Amino acid sequence: MIERRINTELVDRLDQVPAVALLGPRQVGKTTLALEIAEARPSLYLDLESEADRARLADPEHYLAGHEDRLVILDEVHRLPGLFQTLRGLIDRGRRKGLRTGRFLLLGSASIDLLRQSGESLAGRISYLEMHPLDAGEVPMTETGRLWARGGFPDSYLASDERASQRWRQDFIRTYLERDVPMLGPRIAAETLRRFWTMLAHHQSGLLNAAEFARALGVDAKTVAAYLDLLVDLLLVRRLEPWHSNTGKRLVKSPRVYVRDSGLVHTLLGLATPDDILGHPVAGASWEGFVIESLIATAPEGTRPNFYRTAAGAEIDLLLTLPGGRIWAFEVKRSTAPRVERGFHHACADLASERRIVIYPGTEAYPLGEGIEVMPLVQACRSLLDRH
Repeated sequence: MIERRINTELVDRLDQVPAVALLGPRQVGKTTLALEIAEARPSLYLDLESEADRARLADPEHYLAGHEDRLVILDEVHRLPGLFQTLRGLIDRGRRKGLRTGRFLLLGSASIDLLRQSGESLAGRISYLEMHPLDAGEVPMTETGRLWARGGFPDSYLASDERASQRWRQDFIRTYLERDVPMLGPRIAAETLRRFWTMLAHHQSGLLNAAEFARALGVDAKTVAAYLDLLVDLLLVRRLEPWHSNTGKRLVKSPRVYVRDSGLVHTLLGLATPDDILGHPVAGASWEGFVIESLIATAPEGTRPNFYRTAAGAEIDLLLTLPGGRIWAFEVKRSTAPRVERGFHHACADLASERRIVIYPGTEAYPLGEGIEVMPLVQACRSLLDRH
């Protein structure tokens, strides 16, 4: 069992507010974490994908009012969107009785829809946390390569061998396409969405060009935008926005897109082993996406992620604007002897970044000159965690 860093934060939130929504893709470990918390306090767990548990909520107000002395955990809560208005009434009545914290833990797999549904009814009563797959800050440094190859979904990472890990990811993709997407989103042919998802894996870390995807799929650009919105909403794809503050430079305005889990990138492209990955042209972009996800996951709450690119070629793979406005600039390299281009120096100067860090797959940190630090991913994650 791997201890998840988010556990402490989730417990703290439950002790501060009446309701907490824990968001994350399926199989990321939300239910496991919730059940661990349930062992430490009086709790009631309901899985809203279970017909029996949904039947208990035929009269949700009456049923849940009988459990106001417990933490009520509602798994896959988006299955009953009408429940949020009931929760609001229960929370407000509980407050008048002095029950102000730790009433409801809501687990959901689709972020935007759940945020909209809950935000309309539970404003001021709910706090949101996103649970990521395992990141480099949660495993030993010696396991970074394995985590990159297999991805951060616990069952994939902990599988007995590469073949079992690959099979798990294949089944995960199939389940999303054939069951979860039809349930959570608009009707899209599974094969069409698989093609689009695979195209995104081939295009890992590239600038979004909706017209190019539209031509390849035989649809229009608006349809591509809808497909992308769905995968972003399901927390499977990241749309990394460009830096947009006024620096007096001509900045790239298109976002970059990443399949968020590196293991899914490799499976979508049919790469079953570490040798397959290293021999494929996507290796550098896959590593970049893996690093970016780990850094975002370990950054302090309220950090804003962007990339920076000017028309003149100045570029930074990831900018993290930390709470308080300080900027950390990250360049990602697959080489064990990394070098940076002049464009990185120019971009860091443009933004007056506080730290300038090159992430590489080695194990030792060292200075590169001109204020640039080279360091392993795990050490960079720990540096960000120290800022919490």
